Order: sequence, then C-alpha cells, then structure tokens
Amino acid sequence: MNSMHVFAVFLLASALTLTIATSSQDGETNLNTDTIHNSVKEAKKLVDSAYLQTRIDLKVRSKRENARLSDKMAFFKQAVGATRNFVRSADYLDVTHWLLTEKLKELYPRSPNVSDFLTEEQNKIISQLTGCAYQFLPKVCDLSPYRSVNGECNNRKKPFFGVSNNGYIRLLKPEYEDGISAPRGWSRPINGFSLPSARKVSDDVVKLSTDSLKLDNDRSLMFMQWGQWLDHDLDFAVPTPASSSFFQNVNCSKSCINLHPCFPIMIPPDDPRYINGSRCIPLIRTASACSLTSPVREQTNGLTSFIDGGQVYGSDKNLANLLRNKTNNLGLLAINQNFSDNGFAFLPFEGKAPDQCSSTNPSMGIPCFVAGDSRANEQNMLTSFHTLFLREHNRIATELHKLNPRWSGETLYQETRKIIGGIIQKIAYKDWVHLLLGDETSHVLPPFQSYNEDEDPRVANVFTIAYRMGHTMVQPFVYRLADDYTPYGPQPVVTLSEQFFASWRIVKQGGIDTVLRGMMVNKAKLNRQDQIMNEELRDRLFPFLNSLERDLASLNIQRGRDHGLPGYNAWRSFCGLSTPRDVDELATVLNNRQLAEKLIDLYGTPDNIDIWVGGVAEPLVPNGRIGKLLSCLIGDQFRRTRNGDRFYYENSWVFTPAQRRSIESVTLSHIICANTNIKKVPPNVFMSNRFPEDFSDCCNFPKMDLRPWKV
Repeated sequence: MNSMHVFAVFLLASALTLTIATSSQDGETNLNTDTIHNSVKEAKKLVDSAYLQTRIDLKVRSKRENARLSDKMAFFKQAVGATRNFVRSADYLDVTHWLLTEKLKELYPRSPNVSDFLTEEQNKIISQLTGCAYQFLPKVCDLSPYRSVNGECNNRKKPFFGVSNNGYIRLLKPEYEDGISAPRGWSRPINGFSLPSARKVSDDVVKLSTDSLKLDNDRSLMFMQWGQWLDHDLDFAVPTPASSSFFQNVNCSKSCINLHPCFPIMIPPDDPRYINGSRCIPLIRTASACSLTSPVREQTNGLTSFIDGGQVYGSDKNLANLLRNKTNNLGLLAINQNFSDNGFAFLPFEGKAPDQCSSTNPSMGIPCFVAGDSRANEQNMLTSFHTLFLREHNRIATELHKLNPRWSGETLYQETRKIIGGIIQKIAYKDWVHLLLGDETSHVLPPFQSYNEDEDPRVANVFTIAYRMGHTMVQPFVYRLADDYTPYGPQPVVTLSEQFFASWRIVKQGGIDTVLRGMMVNKAKLNRQDQIMNEELRDRLFPFLNSLERDLASLNIQRGRDHGLPGYNAWRSFCGLSTPRDVDELATVLNNRQLAEKLIDLYGTPDNIDIWVGGVAEPLVPNGRIGKLLSCLIGDQFRRTRNGDRFYYENSWVFTPAQRRSIESVTLSHIICANTNIKKVPPNVFMSNRFPEDFSDCCNFPKMDLRPWKV
C-alpha cells in the first residue's frame, strides 16, 4: 500500500467527521448507515490491496534466482481456499471497526469503544457486507452416521461448535491493551510494570544453563511426537495472509515497529543477535475470526476442534477430496507416484519443485509431501507419522473391501476414516494422555461417562499456548536406525535444524522405518527448570528458511500476548490454585527461589508472567511431564473435546461392542508392525525402551481384527 493510498484513507475519515453520528430517540449517539457502508467499502480496499501486494512481492521474491528460502516458504505457506476467504472476511471486519473507531475519535477523543455505538442491526449489516455472515448461515443437519470433514453438525443443537475456520473460545476474558485487539503489552505497562521483551525472557529463563542435556529415563521420543501429532489434529492458529500493515506501507519482515499486523520481538542490546546487527525477530499476528456480535478480536482455528484424524484427511472438503485416490472405487487415499518405501507407500507430493522442501537440498529436488495438515513436512518424525496413518487407512480400506465387496468407494472411505479416528482417540485417551498428566489425570480428566450436547468442545485460546509445553520435550537431534537398531547410513544422527522441511531425507535416507526406530529407542528431553528448551529450537529454528533464525520460546511468549491472554496468576486462579503475590510465594510454588527471583526481576509481579513461561517453569506433577497449571488447562481441553464429540468412539451408537473391542486392542506398536518393514517393537512405544531386551517380535502385535465390520 503506497503513501497516496494511506493519505486517501485519512481524507475519507476527515470528510466524514461531521456526519458520522446520529442521535437516537433515547438520546444515545449511533453511527449512521452511510458511514457504515463507506467504512466497509474502504476496509475492503485496504485489505485487498495489502493481500495483493503481499502475494505479488512473495511471488517475485520466491522466483528470483538468488531467492532466500524464507521467501519461498512464505509464498507457499499462504492461506488458501476456504481458510483464506474466511480470514479475508475477518480482516474486512477488523479494519472496518478500526476505521469507525478513528472517525469516532474526532467526536470522542477518549478512545471510544466502537461496540458502544453500533446497534444490533448495524452489526448485522457489517457482517453481511464483509462476508462474515456467510459463515453463520443456518445449517440443516442430516442423519449421516459419519462426521463431516469440517466438523459441522457434530452438535445438532449448535452446528457451528467445533467447526474449522472459526474462532477459539475463551476460558477467561481477553486482556487486550485497548480492550478490543491490541496485544497485551503493546505499548503500555501492566500492573505498573512494562512487559519484558519475549527474547529477554527466553535468554534469562528458557536458555539452557548447562551443555549436558538431561534426557527422560521414562519417556521416548515417540511420546513427544505423539503430542505434536495430536496438536495438529486439534489446533492451527492461522497466520494473517498480509505481511505488510493495512494502514501504512510497512513490511513486517523488515520493520521493528508495532503496527498491525506486525508484532516484532525486540532483541535485547546484550543479546549476540543484537550485537550482530539484528534489532528484532519478525512476527505477524494470528488471523482474526469473524464475529456477528462483538468487535473484540478472536483468533481463527483452521482445524476442527475434534480428535477426528483431520491431520490425515483434512479439515475442509476441497482438501479432503484432493487427498483421495480417484482412479478407482476402493475408498483409498492417494499415494506417491514417483517413489516407494521398500514396498510401502509414501505420501503424495504437493506439487512440482521448486518449493520450500526441494530448496533444502536442490541437488535432490524432492518436493514437499501433501497431507491433511499443512505442517506435515516440518520435520521427519512428524512426516513419518503422517505416512504411517496414510498406509493404515489404505490397509484397512483394502481389507474392508474384501469383507464387503459390495460396499461403494464412498462407504469404504467413510468407514475407514471413522475407524482411523477411533484408533487415534483410543491411543490418545487410553495410552498417552495419562503419561502427560500423571497423578493429576483423574482430577482434571475423569473417566468418560457419556456424550453431553451442552459441552462446548471448541479449542480454548489458552490451549493453543499451553499445549506448546511439548516444545520442552524435543531433543536437538533426529536419529536413524537400521534393521538391527544400529546407526543407519552416513548420517544416523542429524540436528533437528537440518530436518526442517527436508522431505528428501525421508525419500533418500531409508524411508520412515529408520526414523521410527530412532524414536522408539531414543529418549525424549526432560523438561527441567534449568533446561526448558533445547538450543536447536531456541536459536536455530528453521535456519534454512530465514536469514535470521527464529526462537521458538520467544514466539510462544509473544503469541500469547498477541492473543491477549491474561497473565500467570489469572490462570492459577481459574484452576483453583494459589496465586503467589511476591517472590517468596512464587518461590514456594516453583520450589525454586533462584528461578522465582529471575521472573520477578523480569516481570515485577507474578500477575504479569506470561502463561507459557509460567506454565513450563512449574515443577512436574508426580508421574507426569507438566506442572499443575498446565495439567489443569490441558486436561480441561481433552475433557471438553471428548465429552462434546458426538462421534467419540466410546459412545454406544458410534461402534458396535465388538467393533469397539477391536479398536481397544490397537496400539501404536500394532500400527507400526502392520505398515512398515520393522520386525521388532516395544509393547509401549511411549515409554523409554532399550533394544533388544524391551522389544518383541511383530508377530505378537497382530493386525486389527476387522471381522466385526462384515455385513
């Protein structure tokens, strides 16, 4: 957007100053209809201009001969399809509210709240004109035995509960600086103290205090990876598609100014990055969601809020159709047509090279894979999970066809999708989550009783930050092991930063078997108060893709502020926990006075501590891998996700008793044995295991019994 465009916006605002308001019969002042229409029209121009300019700039930069990989990645990671349309409408709404607020300031200098001036009818008009109303059109729910791809009509009373591309819910009221959308700590102190730079917190609290990394003697890398796998079934905070400000000609990747949607992380002067010439780490705010009633900013979840295998099948109809094999009527998913993995299928490629994956090794030229979630290529352990469940779908669909040769391709697909969803739910709730929550499990996640249509299953905004506790369990290495569990190939151990978007390593370095073996034998990192995050994530995140590496700890902290999440004590209070008021009380909660003093030096008061750093700094609960606060928040989400899901596998109407018993018998070990050339696995892949004493032959893990599905 050029300076003339910006000048025109303010001319428009000035011209309307004297005619923006009318007096209603009861004496209150309201905005007039012409102002509403003109503001929406101008908002559309501003947003469309920013979107178009971003797209053009990224396309030009990504096609340059000397293009940085960050340029290519940014181009290919743009929101597309239904998600892009919904986000665009939400941006129209946001900018409309901003324009109206700027006009009202001419009459009411004390920061007027636009929601106080808009009538219910005017809110409806704005929603219609921006396209937001389209998302909330009445739905007619059919009686299908299968869940919809986007989550619609899971709850028949409230068909939008849990639907993809909708807003998160709030367990606590957001604390935006302006009450509407400005991030927490955007420009003003809180509780008398300015929030410290997220990078400063990362440097002082999250950075490893020793070079010797402490590993988890009871949890494997499989345990860590399953956590990310589940996250990518529940939550994707969609990034704003525009990389430049809607209101001024400022590029977020080049500017260190807080100017929506730019929210950069400032680098402290004593940080080596600052000394080397970098003043900030760029960050673009999460995209907002449409609302019919409130101007208060809510972020968009691009996924359904259910554990439904969305990372396998997609969370919108277009992607779901793209992922299917349309060459036959067997209900299969599409597979790779260029390479295979010793007799087993790879994921299909997303497109032709060059893309962000092929750029990690141009001589190989291996493109990105495509799966139900856009993050499938982030690192090889995650890609292996996607590949494993693609194979399991096709294996089950093939067996169901043999049992029921008259079933249509659609029935085969839907029945298999239903089974896969049930398997993922079973493993999540029966095999994995108690290893995370430990002795808090029965308290925060009681045993399942029945579906409750009044339970709201939507992902809570705070969960999107709290669940990033998984980053504390990530090792700095990815391991590859051969058939006999000895180091594989010339590079059996590779730093995590060398795995980002490296699809070529899956294709050319032993397939997924070598990676799965590495996860089963090697231990997860143990979260300790002096070793919260490994340096591969804190200082070398996506180094191939950015001229300045990212810091995941800083991003987690800044993202919580972007979302307007309240501070540490507010969440402790929500969970019925004590709320420390000073360094002595905080030291008692953390059982660590030195850490408490660091946090008070940074934040001034426990009230201001960011939810992510406060959560991961707490001592682990007995037999668990997170503290009490995160156990409460994560347990709450898993409870609502389960109890508010009409298709949860333990509901009596979803599967027959015999089918349910078959699903209950499946573990991740069974799936690995059925879909790879691996011959030995441990009974519980999530626990720390030694080879060969803790491993058994795959003949002890038979394939799932599908006979209960024969009709």
